[in-house]
Parts: sequence; structure tokens; C-alpha cells
Amino acid sequence: MVRFQRTYAKIIYNIYMPEYRRVRIEGGTYFFTVVTYHRHHILTDMPARKILHNAWMDTEHRFPFETIAVCQLPDHLHCIWKLPQGDANYSIRWKEIKRLFTRRYLKEIENNGEERNSSRIKREEATVWQRRFWEHTIMDEEDLDNHLDYIHYNPVKHGYTTRAADWPWTTFHRYVKAGYYKKDWQGDDQSRLQMLSFE
Repeated sequence: MVRFQRTYAKIIYNIYMPEYRRVRIEGGTYFFTVVTYHRHHILTDMPARKILHNAWMDTEHRFPFETIAVCQLPDHLHCIWKLPQGDANYSIRWKEIKRLFTRRYLKEIENNGEERNSSRIKREEATVWQRRFWEHTIMDEEDLDNHLDYIHYNPVKHGYTTRAADWPWTTFHRYVKAGYYKKDWQGDDQSRLQMLSFE
């Protein structure tokens, strides 16, 4: 389990989102939401799952991080990462995962028939991912537990299944084997889950 300690947090000013400041804690633990462009349902298709897995593993090899939890849905994914001590650069990791996935996906599959607007052409962006991502810094064990529940309950929340155990593309099964969840867990504290809203 992730252990938390007080670390120096750097507030990063984003010139493209001047009202938004990301918190970067070296060696920190982070929750992320990443969404496909126009919410296209591609991430649970077999070719896309393989391409994403390869992009994820390649990036993890070059820029190490630990995947604490993940849930992959058709149009978005949630995950929790733990970065190495002395490292707070999660943005480079997402940039690489998106880049590698996009290059291989467009080569092997398609571009969903979407035309790129002038902004995406200028930034050399394809129409596969939404720009940027949502990030939340995990602050303590309770915060971690809350986000683990949120991630693993997400397929039920979106109506893809009636039980977390029935969704295949999630770390829920790993946590059941570890004894963290019971197999029939269905998001016991609904009021607490409703407080978390990240899609």
C-alpha cells in the first residue's frame, strides 16, 4: 500500500489554462482522468486495448511509475499512479502515452472520420484524445481509499455492468485477490462515492 509523507509541493502555472494550477509533489501519488476526443468509444476495443497497453508499458519503462489502480472504459480511463522519489513530472508520461497510442492507432485503425480544427493542426494534435487531463493529488490514506472505490465503481456508475466484478478492464480483480475488496462489492458507501465526480 502507498505510504504518505510530507513533501514539498510545487504549484505549476499553466499558460494555456491561467485559472488552473496543478500541484506537483515529487514522489507523489496522483489520480487521473483521461478522455477520448468527442468521447469516441474506442478504448475497450481489442486493437485499442493492445495499443494502449504497449504505449503504457513503453512509457513506464522509460519514465518509471507505479500503477496503483486503473479502470478502462470505452471513452475514458481513470487511474492512480505513484511516481518515483524526486520526480513530479506526470505530464511527460501522459504526453508519451498519448503520443505512442495515437501514432499506432492512426496507423493500424482509423481517425474516427474527425476533421482537425485549426488549433489542433497548429499543435500537431490528432483527433484521438481530448486535450489535457484531469489530475488530483492524493493527500492521505483516506483520500486514496476514496479514489480506489471511485475507480472500481465507475463501470457500474456508467451503466456498463451491475457489479464491479463483472467489468474486465480494471484492477478491481487484483484488489479482490489481495483481500482489499470482497468479490460482490458494489460501492458500499454511495453517499461518499457521489461526492467524487470525475466522469
